[in-house]
Amino acid sequence: MTLAMTRPWQHPKTGMFWLRRRVPKDLLPLVGKREEKLSLATKDAAEARRRFAKALADLEARWAALRSAPPEASGADEPRLTTLSEREAHRRAEWMYGYWLNKYREDPSTQTFWPVDAYDRIWASAPTRSWSSSSTDLALVVPPFDGEAFHLKEWCFEQADLLLIAHDLRVDQDSRVKLAKALAASVQRASVELARQARGDFQIGGTTPVPFAHRARPKVEEQAKPSLSFDALIRGWAAEKRPVERTLYEWTRVLGDLATYLGHDDARRLTTADLLAWKAKLIELGRKPKTIRDGRLAPVRAVLQWAVDNGHLTANAAERVGIDVRSKPGEKKRSFTDEEASTILKAADRETDVVRRWVPWLCAYSGARISEICQLRAEDIRRVEDVWSMSFSPEAGNLKNVNSERVIPIHPALIERGLLKFAAGVASGPLFANLTPDRFGKRGGNGTKLLGRWVRSLGLVDIRLSPVHSWRHRFKTSGRRHGVAPDMLDVLTGHAPRTVADGYGEYPMQALLRELSKIPALQL
Repeated sequence: MTLAMTRPWQHPKTGMFWLRRRVPKDLLPLVGKREEKLSLATKDAAEARRRFAKALADLEARWAALRSAPPEASGADEPRLTTLSEREAHRRAEWMYGYWLNKYREDPSTQTFWPVDAYDRIWASAPTRSWSSSSTDLALVVPPFDGEAFHLKEWCFEQADLLLIAHDLRVDQDSRVKLAKALAASVQRASVELARQARGDFQIGGTTPVPFAHRARPKVEEQAKPSLSFDALIRGWAAEKRPVERTLYEWTRVLGDLATYLGHDDARRLTTADLLAWKAKLIELGRKPKTIRDGRLAPVRAVLQWAVDNGHLTANAAERVGIDVRSKPGEKKRSFTDEEASTILKAADRETDVVRRWVPWLCAYSGARISEICQLRAEDIRRVEDVWSMSFSPEAGNLKNVNSERVIPIHPALIERGLLKFAAGVASGPLFANLTPDRFGKRGGNGTKLLGRWVRSLGLVDIRLSPVHSWRHRFKTSGRRHGVAPDMLDVLTGHAPRTVADGYGEYPMQALLRELSKIPALQL
């Protein structure tokens, strides 16, 4: 078979892209297999090409290291490979059983992907030699080719590779086989159970079904508790915690997505296995680990913990369900450089739209969040302690936390640019009234989208730059560079005090202005 050596290979059945590379002859004794195969964990062609380039570079670097190492030390500089026992492989694969059952819970007869005899066919013994009945010669006994088993086996290895990638785990080839077999065993057990349920036996575990009419009614004290809906939990949690509207909306949607996946919304039926299977599905769909941890698992864990704390549940099924999140080199957000900041501010000076004209300047010389800037009102620009200042208050809109409520001096560069004249031209109310509030009544959301597209259009496309939040990074960087007192820098940006001592007393406006003025204006 000719392999596509220089581009990703797409699996014909699953659609997932792979790296496939024939092992050079001189490395066969060291690598121990004829072909290197690695799932790129995506079905998107453009993303596959990007991942393929990196994976191929890593592979060729590993081969080069093997070639350059002395024979007795070959592989010594390679990352240590983990060896899995069969027990460990089955432990890591156990989530698949719950996932497979949940996937076909309501209509078990629709599970046709995995035949109930698949496991033995997939892992059938290799061809053997035996004595021919018509000859004294030793004959090779080869079973007929089983195309379905071949594709299912490929699928098992694909799932094993996805699992290893998700946990950033490098294993030897024998361990990879053990994990693929363990995943197959979990799917096999679940498929056998689903086949039983498809025949009308819904007793988990395979006990002989008893006709409903002849089943003993449970005693009153043994009857199951009534269901507890996710909706009831989120409403109870929200009544006590009083989250901002956006958080309530997003967390309600997360629990709704979980209910859709499970096929029910009963928190008392939710198990850790359910959540592990849900996590695996999210990984399969290509969700980023950080999104899964912070945007999916964290809301579920918090709401369930509230239910435990208030006596509605006896245990939190999400308590120990997590996911490894590791930042990759080259992806950490950074500040705008002087050149990049100048590009944006020069472009802002040419704008007639007040959002593009003033929000970048305010972000540049205040260190404030864009949500705080976009909800400023005319009455928030005033003199305090004889210093022109801007106020970030809850009357103007939602603030992130208690430290976000503050009054800070206006940087001289903004006054020189004409900010006071602009604010005076707005009789009262929002400075950026033309910026439509989002569904939660916040102007910052749409401001972020508008300015994000505009900044990218100026040619600032580095993924490490956040079109609006990089101003906040820059303000912190400039403060450190020019000797702004750290506690004052935290007050200006609305960060929490670093020490108990920093929280004592007040920060006079003249003192804040003195520190803020240490940050020089850019020469445009």
